[in-house]
Amino acid sequence: MKILFAGTPEPAAVTLEYLLSGSEHEVVAVLTQPDARRGRGRSLHPSKVAEVAEAHGVPVHKFASLKPGHEDADEVRSILHGYAADGVAAVAVVAYGQILPEDVLGIFTHGWINLHFSLLPRWRGAAPVQAAIAAGDETTGATTFRIVPALDAGPVTGEVTETIGVENTADDLLTRLTYSGRVLLADTLSGLESGAVVPEPQSEEESTYAAKISSADARVDWREPAVVVQRTARAHTPAPGPWTQLDGERYKLGLMLPVGDGDTAGPDGGLRPGQLHAAKDALLVGTGEGILEITRIQPPGKKMMAAADWARGRADLFGDDRTVVFDSTAEGES
Repeated sequence: MKILFAGTPEPAAVTLEYLLSGSEHEVVAVLTQPDARRGRGRSLHPSKVAEVAEAHGVPVHKFASLKPGHEDADEVRSILHGYAADGVAAVAVVAYGQILPEDVLGIFTHGWINLHFSLLPRWRGAAPVQAAIAAGDETTGATTFRIVPALDAGPVTGEVTETIGVENTADDLLTRLTYSGRVLLADTLSGLESGAVVPEPQSEEESTYAAKISSADARVDWREPAVVVQRTARAHTPAPGPWTQLDGERYKLGLMLPVGDGDTAGPDGGLRPGQLHAAKDALLVGTGEGILEITRIQPPGKKMMAAADWARGRADLFGDDRTVVFDSTAEGES
């Protein structure tokens, strides 16, 4: 099938590379966000998708907006209708980052087919991978669907599933979904072309929403049960990164793992929320229910390090049976 590809960040670039090199489809052109300023010099850089397209000699369109009334609106529509007239039957979409007006959705025979990283209708919205982990879902996946004006509400054209393990971070899960999802998207396009895939409506009653996350969302509330703290931290790794405060300073945290009672559970067999205990080879912290081992920690102005090493180097904190407690407040951000 002749297609266009619309996407911007790294996961989209991985999918584009697969469609170009490992699928039967012909990517005629690419749509992506305009170059953005990055790095210390704040110089302009093309998106990851643009880099892949240019490496393959595929034409790239960097539309600032597709909205009616924008200064480029007529040109955008002329270009899209031109591709449809030349036999392009669908647009494959992965994290494009542009609002698609209703009038462009019907230009192509099979529409705009989006790859979304959840099992729709669960977790529509901007942060589905993070939401699935934070909610304690044991299974998630990727879904392809035909885009409609309502957010992530179009008819489903395919899905794949992935399990969520106790050590899976958002980065781990997104990577797995990117690689399984790219195959799903290619297979979906083939199925639409052959007629084997028939879009199925979503259930509105079963839909849930995954809002965009912020740094404030990643602040750890040690008053929550250990299972909630642990999965919330995983959901925000690597970005924006789980964090807490100690003596008014901000510390980022790496993976935390649940531990049982016994010698590693602290001097009195338990720790109150946010209370730290430096065991021989582990740094432990109490929660509202249960204890976690902090495997890595990033002190202010330093790099991420093994939490046990950090604790051994802070005799000023852990000497003389001093009680060390992370701030349990979850309100606001400093």
